[in-house]
Amino acid sequence: MYRYHHLGIPTSERRPDERYLPEFGVFVSGYETSPFRIEWMRFEEGSPVPDLVQRLPHVAFEVDDLEASLEGREVLIEPNSPSPGVRVAFIVEDGAPVELMQIDSGDRP
Repeated sequence: MYRYHHLGIPTSERRPDERYLPEFGVFVSGYETSPFRIEWMRFEEGSPVPDLVQRLPHVAFEVDDLEASLEGREVLIEPNSPSPGVRVAFIVEDGAPVELMQIDSGDRP
């Protein structure tokens, strides 16, 4: 089952509440304050994040089992943990990036 989590939108504008994720070369902001769970992403030059994610918005869904949800899918970004209790991966669906997230029940926002 897929549960909506957030919408990620690339931007080139700095935002006051940005949080830096050095391993991905990206600044993220907005998720905590947006009633619609919009997350703004500003990428550094040379970011290792695939171009598809840097150029196009993505929708993120929470899943119960990340590995099972990746079976038979085109994986764009392999599973990783951007924060404690959260594992994510990106797939390509009809040419668009989609983020799948597994969140430990005690860490669910």
